[in-house]
Amino acid sequence: MAASQEYLDKMKVRQNYRNIWHTDLLSTITADAPYCCFSLFCGPCVSYLLRKRALYNDMSRYTCCAGYMPCSGKCGESKCPELCLCTEVFCCFGNSVASTRFLLQDEFNIQTTRCDNCIIGFMFCFQQLACICSIVACLVGNDELSDASQALNCLADLVYCTVCACMQTQHKVEMDKRDGKFGPQPMAVPPAQQMSRFDQPYPPNVGYGQPAYGGYPPGSQPPQAQGYTPATYPPPGTQPPQAQGYPPGAYPPPGYPAPGYQR
Repeated sequence: MAASQEYLDKMKVRQNYRNIWHTDLLSTITADAPYCCFSLFCGPCVSYLLRKRALYNDMSRYTCCAGYMPCSGKCGESKCPELCLCTEVFCCFGNSVASTRFLLQDEFNIQTTRCDNCIIGFMFCFQQLACICSIVACLVGNDELSDASQALNCLADLVYCTVCACMQTQHKVEMDKRDGKFGPQPMAVPPAQQMSRFDQPYPPNVGYGQPAYGGYPPGSQPPQAQGYTPATYPPPGTQPPQAQGYPPGAYPPPGYPAPGYQR
């Protein structure tokens, strides 16, 4: 009873998470179509790879069904986690997909959108309807009803496999985002008035009018503030003193400027 209450509490907490998936279930086929097909035809293998990746390839952290089921921690996972994970993904495929999903949601505070909830709910309701029709066809013994129930079961299985493939692709894309596999984003070119170079003098009074009190008389120069470098500094034929240790020998650091950056 305590375990069930704890599970319900976690479900309520997930409803208040602020982040969302990088891609929803409807967009997974366009986000990574090859991996979605791979998940459709090799679901258990993909579930094994995704769970191991979700654990950062550290199988010492593995717990059956990621700790979300009553059997978690009681299946000898610490002795042979790889075998236990194989057993989980082949014998309890649906639970393995859902457990990886809950694991990612709790780690990154990801909520499930209403659209995703509708798709998952439709999948479960379709399976329940197919199960009820099979029971009724078995009790009645009508051949036509049995054929209809079998067709409904096949359709429910197809919907189940499709949704699971989309869910696993969604998990993979989210972990790609976590691991930084999308690559650097292209840098937007700033507006012209924001572009400048440090080795060019800044033009005075850019975008501003002359001061209200007027300028200096024509042909004259403003008085030099005491302590400032004179106009003839450094003397002709000499170089200004170099600050010790500047710029450092490894400047700029490797990777700068960023690719695609335009000065």
